Amino acid sequence: MKRFFTLSLSCFLFFAAQAQEKTLQEKLKFTADFRFRVEEDWDSRKSDGSYRDNRTRFRYRARFGFNYQHNEWAKVGMRIRTGLQNHQQDPQLTLGTGYEEFGTLPIGFEKIFFQANHKWLTAWAGKNTFPFEKQNELFWSDNVYPEGVYFGSKFPIESPAIGSIKLNMGHFIVSSAGKALADDRYFQGIQVVTTHFDQRLKLYPSFYYFNRMPDIPDDKGTYELNYSIFHLGAKIKISDKPAISVGLDYYNNLEDLGANDSIPAKLKDQKRGLVGSLIFGNFEEKGDWTLRLYYTYLERYAAVDFLAQNDWTRWDYSNAGSPAGRLTNFKGVEFKAGYVVSKNFKVNMRYFVVEQILPYGDALETGNRVRFDLDIGF
Repeated sequence: MKRFFTLSLSCFLFFAAQAQEKTLQEKLKFTADFRFRVEEDWDSRKSDGSYRDNRTRFRYRARFGFNYQHNEWAKVGMRIRTGLQNHQQDPQLTLGTGYEEFGTLPIGFEKIFFQANHKWLTAWAGKNTFPFEKQNELFWSDNVYPEGVYFGSKFPIESPAIGSIKLNMGHFIVSSAGKALADDRYFQGIQVVTTHFDQRLKLYPSFYYFNRMPDIPDDKGTYELNYSIFHLGAKIKISDKPAISVGLDYYNNLEDLGANDSIPAKLKDQKRGLVGSLIFGNFEEKGDWTLRLYYTYLERYAAVDFLAQNDWTRWDYSNAGSPAGRLTNFKGVEFKAGYVVSKNFKVNMRYFVVEQILPYGDALETGNRVRFDLDIGF
């Protein structure tokens, strides 16, 4: 921990010294936020037909970071957060969960990167936010920050039907083998984002390739497999006042899993997913409110389950020695209501009802969950 804070202080002093030609306020921007969450889980059935205990948790998350704008085209940034080091999907900590009688809390780097922007080109290297267009966390969690290199380019189009075209692509290393790049555990993505009819329609076809991914994360897996996932996403703005939009995401894993003898026969064709959303209202400025409804049908290999969200239910790999969530092979709905109290202060409530698509044991797993969040930024 001492080494961690020494490194953070050194970074700060370095960038402060570099900012002498302009004020710190102009070149060095700080960000911070705090979340407090109340969460209730009930009616969570296991694969053997028994039920998990009902659970109430008080949780919190804190993050702090900065961006240093070196010049008009180059910047570096970093952010630290609370959270267990081996649980990237979940930065929240639970009050009273065994931190040595009010001992210190786990904390680590969430992202650290160099980014360049020049005219139509954006590129970064390091650990940073998932750079591909998405409208929910069902395929990739907002709390998972990939490490690698990214290139993006955006071109405005002077056409009544097409407003802009953007290309996103990147190579991200999940686990380095210390050999040739082809031996790494990695994922690659390429995506085209187009806007149409005065920004009322957005389309983003994508392709993601995952190489040598384990069936269970944190070195607990027994075999590896590849994913070749085609994703077609669309968002349609129906009206501005009131703000109403609908979204749709379709996933299809094109990989042939039939030759992998480690995969159960009943799961070998479970490779498709569908997420639909209906959104009322905005959720940005003071006084904004929103009501949102999501429906999800996500088969087992339509996404990498331990890189996707773990919000909808409490299923995880704890019985295999990993805290990571396993949030595929399920269908369900989410209802969300939110209100912006003031600048950088939001409250929201989320309610989830989930059921497994195919059972891993004698019974289908289920889960009900409700969350109430207070989010404050600084």
